[in-house]
Amino acid sequence: MSEGLDVSSEAARRRTIAVISHPDAGKSTLTEALLLHAQAITSAGAVHGKRGRATTVSDFMQIEQERGISISSAAIQFAYRDTIINLVDTPGHSDFSEDTYRVLSAVDAAIMLVDAAKGLEAQTMKLFEVCSRWNVPIITMINKWDRPGRTALELVDEIRERTGLIPAPITWPVGEAGHLTGLLDVERGTMQRFERASGGATISQWDELSPQQAAAEHAEPWAVAREEAELLALDGHVHDRERFRARETTPLVFGAAVHNIGIHTLLDLIAGEAPGAVERRSVTDATRTIDDDFSGYVFKVQAGLDSAHRDRIAFIRVCSGRFERGMTVTNARTGRTTATKYAHQLFGDERSTVDEAWPGDVVGLVNASMVRPGDTLYAGRAVEFPALPRFVPEHFSVARVADLSKYKQFRKGVESLEQEGVLQVLRSERRGEQHPVLGAVGPLQFEVFAQRMELEYSCAVKLEPMNFDTVCVTDEPSAIIFNRQHDCEIVRRSDGEVLALFSNQWRARVVANNFPELTLLTPAGDRVGTAPQVASASLNG
Repeated sequence: MSEGLDVSSEAARRRTIAVISHPDAGKSTLTEALLLHAQAITSAGAVHGKRGRATTVSDFMQIEQERGISISSAAIQFAYRDTIINLVDTPGHSDFSEDTYRVLSAVDAAIMLVDAAKGLEAQTMKLFEVCSRWNVPIITMINKWDRPGRTALELVDEIRERTGLIPAPITWPVGEAGHLTGLLDVERGTMQRFERASGGATISQWDELSPQQAAAEHAEPWAVAREEAELLALDGHVHDRERFRARETTPLVFGAAVHNIGIHTLLDLIAGEAPGAVERRSVTDATRTIDDDFSGYVFKVQAGLDSAHRDRIAFIRVCSGRFERGMTVTNARTGRTTATKYAHQLFGDERSTVDEAWPGDVVGLVNASMVRPGDTLYAGRAVEFPALPRFVPEHFSVARVADLSKYKQFRKGVESLEQEGVLQVLRSERRGEQHPVLGAVGPLQFEVFAQRMELEYSCAVKLEPMNFDTVCVTDEPSAIIFNRQHDCEIVRRSDGEVLALFSNQWRARVVANNFPELTLLTPAGDRVGTAPQVASASLNG
C-alpha cells in the first residue's frame, strides 16, 4: 500500500475537470483563458473567432486548425495557487461523442459552458446526461455575455427545468447581454468592473467597486442585478458545497471568455469548491481507496501527436496510489505486464517526462501497444474498473486502399486507429479482410480517419458509403439466415458483437416478423418490432 498521508494530501490538491458544450459555445477559447489566468501561458491563442484565431493550445491537430473545431481530447495540467488542475479538453462536435464519453469517465467535475444567446443546446444536453451517468458535479458558466442574448433569469429557469439542478449564482451580470457593465459578486455584494484586453490575448484588468460606488456609477443596471440576485436567493438558489458535490445544485458564473471576463472567479470556484480526486468502484463493486496500491484507468489512446516520432500514447487517469516512472504495471484485461519507462505529461502537443503522479493526474504512457481505452492498469493488489460501453455506430463506409502497393501500411493504420477508438472496424464476410467496414457515430469521423491515414501512414484511402441506416444486434446462428436476406448485411465487431445492418427500419421489422424465432434486437435490447425505434445513438455495453 502507498504512503497514505502523502497520497491523500496530494490527491486532495488535484482537480480533474472537463468542459462540456455545444459546438461554438467557446470551449477552446475558455480553455485558453483558464491557462492564461493561471499563468500557464503568456498569450491566448483564441483571439477573433475560430476561423481567424491563432492556434490554441488544446486544438493542435491539423484538421482541428483547418476546420476550427475540437476533435481530439487534449490533456493539460497546470497549477493554480496550491491546486493542480488536470483539464481534459473534450471534442465539441457531436460526431465525436464516443470520445467525449470516454473522457467524462475520467473526470471528477465538469464545466458546462452555455452560450448566452442560445441556452442549453442539443449537444450540451447529451453531454450533461453523460455526466449524470458518471455522477459528475457540474459548474455552469454563461458565456458570451458581451453579445446580445437572452435574459439571465430566462437562462436560470431553463437550466433548472431541463437539468433538474438548482443554479446557484456566484456572480450575476450587471447589465443585460450585449451591454455588460460588470459582475456582481453575490457573496461579497461588490461589483467587479473589467477593462477588456485587446483581442482577449492577455488577462483583463479589473477593479472592485463597493456597493455604494457601484450604485453611484452604474445606478440602474446595478439595482437590477442586486434585485434579481436577491430574488433568486429567496427562492433557494444559494451555493452550498455539499449540495453541489451531491449534484443538487450547479454553481453559476457569467462572463465572456474571449475577453477573459469572469475567468478568475471560475478558477477560484474550481480550486475551492470542486472535489479532489474521488475513489473509484471496481467491477466487484468494491471501493479502491485513494491511498491503496497504484491503479489507473485508460480513457484515451492517441497516435500522431508527434509527427517526428509516430508514437502512440495511452492516457491514464491515476485512480489510487503513487505512480512512479519505470514501475511495472499489470493490464487487468490481458494479465500482461507493461513497462512505464516512457511516461509523459502533455501540454497540448508539447510533452515532458513525468517521474511521479498522484490520484487525479493524467499520465501519458508512450508506446504502450497492448493498452486500449477502458483498460485498468495496476501494481500490487489486483483491481479492475468497469469497462467502457461502446456506442452503436450509425454511419458505415467500406474502406479501400487507393494504391495496392500500400496495403501493408493500410492494414497497420486501420488496426492502430481502431485500437485508438477513432472509429469501429467491422468485418464482413461479403467484403473480406481487404475491405473492412468502418462504423462511426458521425460522418466527420470518416474524414478524420482518411486524413490521418494519409498523414501518418502515407496511405490514401477510398471510402464508399453504405446505404444502411438501421442497426440491430443479433447472434451467430441467426446471422447465417439474416445474411441471406435482401437489404441486410452482417458485420462483426472486434469484441465479438454481431450486428445486422438494414437499409431502413421497415426492412428490419419485415425480417423480424418473417423469422420470429431468431434473435434480432435493438441496441437497447428490445426485440425489433416491440420498440418505437430500432437504432439510435444509444450505448451498447
